[in-house]
Amino acid sequence: MSTEPETTESAEPGKPEDAVRSGTPTDAPDAGRPDAGGADAGGADAEDAPGTDGSPDTTGTTDADTSETSDTSETSEPADTTEPAPAEGSPQLSEAEAELLAQKLERERIEQRKAEKKGPIASGTKLSGQAADLLAAVRAVESGEKPVAAVFAEPRPAPRRPAPEPVRRPQPVPAAPAPSDAPAPHTVDGARRVLTEGSAPEALAPQVAAALGEGAEDLLREDPWQLLRVTGVRPEQADGFARALLGAECRPDDERRARAVTVWLLEQAALAGHTALELSALATALARQGVPDADAAVQATLAEGEALVFQDPLDEPGARPGTAPSAPSPAPAASPAPSAAAGDGAADAEGEQDEAEEERPVRVLVGLERYALAEESLADGLARIVNSLSKEPSPEWEAAAAAASGSTAELIRATAGHGLVLHTGGEASRAEPVALLTVARGLGLRAVAACHTPDGRRRFAALLGAEDPVVTVPGLLAGTEGPGRDAEGALDLDVLVVLDAPQLDVEGAAMIVESLPDGARLVLSGDPAVLWSAGPGRVFADLLAARTCPQVASRTPDPGPLGELVSGVGIGELNQVDAPGKEIVIVPVRDAGEAVHRTVQLVADSVPRALGVPPEDTVVITPGHGGAAGTRVLNAALKERLNPGPGRFGGFDPGDRVAYSPAPGRTVPGQVVGADAEGLHLSCADGAVVVPKERVEQAVRHGWALTAHQAVGSRWPAAVVVLPGDAAQALSRPWVYTAFGRGERHLSVVHGVEQALPRAVAEVTAKPRTTRLPALLRSQVPAAQ
Repeated sequence: MSTEPETTESAEPGKPEDAVRSGTPTDAPDAGRPDAGGADAGGADAEDAPGTDGSPDTTGTTDADTSETSDTSETSEPADTTEPAPAEGSPQLSEAEAELLAQKLERERIEQRKAEKKGPIASGTKLSGQAADLLAAVRAVESGEKPVAAVFAEPRPAPRRPAPEPVRRPQPVPAAPAPSDAPAPHTVDGARRVLTEGSAPEALAPQVAAALGEGAEDLLREDPWQLLRVTGVRPEQADGFARALLGAECRPDDERRARAVTVWLLEQAALAGHTALELSALATALARQGVPDADAAVQATLAEGEALVFQDPLDEPGARPGTAPSAPSPAPAASPAPSAAAGDGAADAEGEQDEAEEERPVRVLVGLERYALAEESLADGLARIVNSLSKEPSPEWEAAAAAASGSTAELIRATAGHGLVLHTGGEASRAEPVALLTVARGLGLRAVAACHTPDGRRRFAALLGAEDPVVTVPGLLAGTEGPGRDAEGALDLDVLVVLDAPQLDVEGAAMIVESLPDGARLVLSGDPAVLWSAGPGRVFADLLAARTCPQVASRTPDPGPLGELVSGVGIGELNQVDAPGKEIVIVPVRDAGEAVHRTVQLVADSVPRALGVPPEDTVVITPGHGGAAGTRVLNAALKERLNPGPGRFGGFDPGDRVAYSPAPGRTVPGQVVGADAEGLHLSCADGAVVVPKERVEQAVRHGWALTAHQAVGSRWPAAVVVLPGDAAQALSRPWVYTAFGRGERHLSVVHGVEQALPRAVAEVTAKPRTTRLPALLRSQVPAAQ
C-alpha cells in the first residue's frame, strides 16, 4: 500500500470540463418507460448527481442549468409582466396592492383544496412490461439508485473519455407515517383498481392513496397525471399511464398534463435546493418536457392555486449586495395656494416618480406554497427578533466582554446588544459559542445550544463541560430535548445558539424562529465553506449576504496539518502540507477497482496498525452512492471484510454499521443489534431505534462509507476520502472542504482524479440557489451599519 505524505503537485490551472447532465425532453406523452441511463430520473438525495452532493442542478437562469463544475450567476431577463390597462374611471391599484390582493385570492383557493402526503412504497410482486418499468423507477428513487431529474440541464458535450457511470442522487425517505395517517383500506383498493387499468404496478397503491388521499381512484380517473405526485414517477411514465386510461383523449396539450408537469418541475427544483424558480427557467423546462404552451401552463397552475407567483425587486446597479434599493424621492410639499405652473410641476414630478417605480427592475419567480410561506414566515420572524430586543447597554454583559479577548469578546458584545448575530468559523471556533453560553448562563439567562447531529452535540458538550444545555435541532423542535415550551407555545429560553447553521433549510429555520419568544437572542454559528443544507434554501448564506445583523468572524484557526490543509481549501488553495505524524496520507490509484481495494486495506489494516484507530472509528467518504466506487460498492466490500454475514435481516446482520435516515436530510449513524417481527433494531447515538420492516429498504443503508452530505456535522478520529477517476466531475470546493474536514486526527485520500482535484478546489465553487429570503429581508430589516 502506498502511504506517502501528501505531495500535491502544482499544475497550471485548467478550465474545468463541462459536466452538465443531459436532459432528454419529452416532446409528447409517448415515452412510457423510465430513462435507462438514470440521468434524468426523479429523486432527492443530495449526492447522486455528479458534482453536486446536494448542490442544486437548477440555477434559475434563463438558459436553465449550468455546468456541474462551474459557478454561474443568474442572468435571466425580467419577464414581461405587463397587464391590460384598467378601464377609464376604474380605481387604480398600486403594484404592491394588486400583488397582495392576488396572493390573498390564491391562498384562499389553496385553503379549499387538496391535502396530500407522501408515504413509502409498499413491496410488490414480480411484474413485467410497463408496470415493471414504473415500479422499478419508483423504487430506484426511493432506494437511491436514481437522481433528481435534470429538468433544467443542457445536453452534455461529448466526453473526452468513455462516460463513467453517473453518481446518482437518491431521494431522502420521508418519515414513516403514523398509523392514524395510513390510508384507509378502501382507498388503497380503489387506487389499486385504477393502477391496474392503467398498466401500472398495483404495488404502488398504498403510496398513491397516501399522496392523493380519499378519492384517489376518482382523482386519477379524472386526471391521470396526478400520478406525478408519487415520489419517483416521471412525466413520461405518467404519460404512459394516462394513455392507457384515456386512449385517444390523451394529448400533449392537455391542460391537466401541463399543470401536473409544472408542479413536478417545481418539486424537482426544491429537491435541488431552490425555493422558487425564475419564470424564464420554468418556461424553458416546460418546453423540454413537451408542454407546447409554457405560459398557459403556468397561468393554469397559478389559477388552480397549485403555485404562487412573486415579483422581487432587484438590487439597483452599483448597490452593495444585500442592501435595500433606495426609496423613491418624495414629492415636494405643495404650498397653501399653488400657482398653476407649480401644480403642473408637482404633477410632472409625481408622474416621473410613478414611472420610475414602474420601470424598477424585478424578477418574476414561481414557487410552491410550502416553501414560499416558509421563507415569508422566516423573514417575519427574523424581523421580529431583530426589533424586539432592547438595545440598551448592560453593565453585566459589558463586564463579561471585557474579561474575554479577540473574537470571543466581539461575539459576547454583539449578542448583548442584538437579537440576531451571525458567527462564522471552523471547528476550533466552537470555543467562542462555548464561552458565550457560559457567560449567558452565568448571568442567569436560560441559554441553550443546538447542533445538527448527535455527534456535534457530544463534541460541543465536551467543550462546555456539561450536557444539560446542549441539544440537537431535531430534538429541540420535536420537544424531546431542551427546555420545553411556555404557556404560549414558545421555547422557554432567553438565548439560543444554533451550531452548524449552514445545514438549516428554510422550513427548519422558520420553525426555530417561530418558536422563539419576544426578546430572545438568536446566534447562528457555522462554517460558511461547508456544503449547504440538503433541503431547499441557503439560509445562513442569505443572511450573511443580506448584512442585516452583526457578523463576527472567528480568528481562531484550526490546528495542525489537517487544519492547515482544510483552511487552504476554504480559500481555493490545495497546499502541500508537512505531516510528520502521518496526519495526511495520499494513496494514488489507477482505477475504481484499485480504489476499493486500497480503501478496505486502509480501514481494516493500515490505519489501525499505524495510528491505533480501530475500523469503527474511521469513516469512508465518497462523492456518491452509485458508480464503481460509490457507497454501495464500498460498503459491500467493507462488510465482507469487517463483518461478513448472509444479510438475513433485509441485507443486514448484527454488528453492521448503518446510516439511518429518520427524516429527509437527516442521517444518523448506528449499528445493527438484531431484528424481529417489529423490525430492524439499531443502536444509535440517540438510543435504541426500531425501524419497521417495511421501511428498512428505504431508510437504512450500510454506513461504513457515506457521502459528504451524510457526514456533514459529524467528525471521526480518521477519515478516508475516496476519489476514483469517475468522480472528477462531482468535485467542488465545498465538497472537498467538507470531506477533508471530517477527520480529527488523520486523513487518507485515495486519489485517482489527477489534476481534477486542485482544479475543483480552485475553480468550482458552490452553485447558486434561487431563493427569496434576501429580498424579503430587505423590505423588513434595514442593513446593519
